[in-house]
Amino acid sequence: MTGNEDELRVADFDFHLPPELIAQQPPAERGTSRMLVLNRGMGAERATSTLRDAQFSEFPSLLRPGDLLVFNDSRVIPARLYARRTLQREREKPTGRIEVMLTEPAGRNEWRALVRPGRKIAIGERLVFPDSTGAIVLEAEVLERGAYGERLLCFAPIEDFFGALDRIGHIPLPPYIHRDDTGEDRARYQTVFAREHGSVAAPTAGLHFTPKMLEAIRARGAETAYVTLHVGLGTFAPLRVDRVADVRLHHESYTLPAATADAVNRARTEGRRVIAVGTTVVRTLEASALASHSDTGLIEAHAGQTEIFIHPGYEFRVVNAMLTNFHLPQSSLLILVSAFAGRSQVLSAYEHAVANGYRFFSYGDCMFLT
Repeated sequence: MTGNEDELRVADFDFHLPPELIAQQPPAERGTSRMLVLNRGMGAERATSTLRDAQFSEFPSLLRPGDLLVFNDSRVIPARLYARRTLQREREKPTGRIEVMLTEPAGRNEWRALVRPGRKIAIGERLVFPDSTGAIVLEAEVLERGAYGERLLCFAPIEDFFGALDRIGHIPLPPYIHRDDTGEDRARYQTVFAREHGSVAAPTAGLHFTPKMLEAIRARGAETAYVTLHVGLGTFAPLRVDRVADVRLHHESYTLPAATADAVNRARTEGRRVIAVGTTVVRTLEASALASHSDTGLIEAHAGQTEIFIHPGYEFRVVNAMLTNFHLPQSSLLILVSAFAGRSQVLSAYEHAVANGYRFFSYGDCMFLT
């Protein structure tokens, strides 16, 4: 492989992961995960990088007074629903329960969704969503068809849509967690600071934090701020191209509040570190920098959508350090982390994590990259 980023292939970001290292349950107690600390070192080749095993409980001790930690306060919704058809065409075999996975809001009362089995679900068809007693809680009409089971649904207006989801929906656990969701997942697949409804996957780096940990961070002299990026199912979608340069991501909606923009701009002006808690925060801050109309390099409060794909060769404009979980092989998030810390260093760190039994993915352990 050459050093030309245009020649990188998705397969260059592969690693072997024994299935037993994929965490199927959260740790018994929030905040008790292990943490792998990667100091990136200096220079293009990162020859002085270091690696250290730690516990997440040590995280505050690695912070400096004045550090700014930015979190994603998006709230996971119970986005997996089960529906039934209201009409059955003649000569069709009866259709059983239909799984509808909401993926993103698309307008007033409209949501994009994945429907399975979706082959028979046509435009104009109406779906109903009952509760455990059979009472209809939600109704939706199919407005558009897309590839891979995608549909655009328009729900009949209801006073408390998210309340209805809480009543009949299921937590959308990732496909690598091979079990049904439980009542425990309602709390554990959610950060303690989640506020804004909209994600269909958790911003998992934030799952480690407890109120006590947040207090310890502030006692250390670090600041905290929040952005909102609603995580879509695109975060789990396989990259269907060979070349990294050809990757295109789904767009995701985000909000950068004025207070956070001001805090980030002050930290950057004063030479303090901006630490992103999770790749969703990295994408939000870096997308905000690219969207800025300021000649000063400062970011501006706004809301928008981003398809930003960060890969080796990208010049980071805002983020100085990040906390993140371990990511899937050949995924856009592993490529993002490699852009930040160097491909060979990150893959070596993952090899170390596998050899030392770290737990992977959403409910797994984390890395702190400085």
